[in-house]
Amino acid sequence: MRCTPVFEEYGTYPGVRMIDFGGWNLPVNFQAGILSEHHAVRTRAGLFDISHMGECMVTGVESEAYLDYLFTNSVAGMVDGQIIYTLMCYPSGTVVDDLIVYRIDSESYWVVMNAANVSKDLAWITKENPWAASGKAIPTIVDFSEYTAQLALQGPLAERIITRLCPEAASLGFFTFLKDARVDGIRCILSRNGYTGEDGFELYCANDQSIHLWKALLAAGEADGLIPCGLGARDTLRLEAKLPLYGHEISETITPLEANLGVFVKLEKPDFCGKAALAKQEEEGVPRTLRGIQMIDNAVPRNGYQVFLGEKEIGYVTSGALSPTLDIFCGYVLLDRSITLKFGDEVEVLIHGKRKRAKIVKTPFYKRTPAKKIT
Repeated sequence: MRCTPVFEEYGTYPGVRMIDFGGWNLPVNFQAGILSEHHAVRTRAGLFDISHMGECMVTGVESEAYLDYLFTNSVAGMVDGQIIYTLMCYPSGTVVDDLIVYRIDSESYWVVMNAANVSKDLAWITKENPWAASGKAIPTIVDFSEYTAQLALQGPLAERIITRLCPEAASLGFFTFLKDARVDGIRCILSRNGYTGEDGFELYCANDQSIHLWKALLAAGEADGLIPCGLGARDTLRLEAKLPLYGHEISETITPLEANLGVFVKLEKPDFCGKAALAKQEEEGVPRTLRGIQMIDNAVPRNGYQVFLGEKEIGYVTSGALSPTLDIFCGYVLLDRSITLKFGDEVEVLIHGKRKRAKIVKTPFYKRTPAKKIT
């Protein structure tokens, strides 16, 4: 299995639990455990090693137009120092991956990819998409995944902690970044964003600087209760906040419109890969919709479990868990949109051969208040 550059630090935490995550040897949780780590991020702060994620740099005069074609969100509308969340779709409208895009300038973009999709994404970005396959000029694309460490400092005290090492971080609005920050003397890309539903920062640095940065952040936040966190808490946090996971809420068989991510699909753009299919789906009616459920019967709705309304199968679970914040069993279901269901209506989830009652509820399950405004 592959290891992140912070891997050797894991052994300093007694009780750390490791798993194979898409070929990476990563911590599910550290000594504190998933529940403690989840609550730390909701109430104080947690530090995640997410160096398994992929990164590439896209440069050249064609960069803006090319990425605006590849991505559903508007790259052409970005300004220097801005970040966007976007989907990258096949011509069918289904999802290659969801990505985070950083605009350094009009000819330089930093693109962050999901770890399990790096090879597939790079193949699509460099040669397999219709623009590139047609022989038209494309920008220079360099894969930095092997050389880049990524850490995420998340939680309501994240700003207080990071500014002890980088005072300039306080100036960042949500989904903005500093391209050349110094955090405890370490050169980083420093952004204000995350995957937890809380305020937070993500930091990119060279591999050989990652352990120094990891230790410096933990030391800076020790008095505020900052602890290291693993994949378990990362998943429960993102689920509560309705942040999609590739292979679950979005995939090669699910469109962004079905996943209720239409706000990131700019159909008003002149063109992008998948636009025709998505415009047709919107015009003719999106066939499925992502809804939230809360279990009435105590049971965990897992990915792939069938959902029924009476004797009719109407969809399946995409993600589910016990919410540590709300202490409820909850999840997301992809349902036939022709079935009209209101909040409070009951459905059943087939769990271990038995139907368990659930009700349709509003999402996200958790939303921090007040949200920090983009500046």
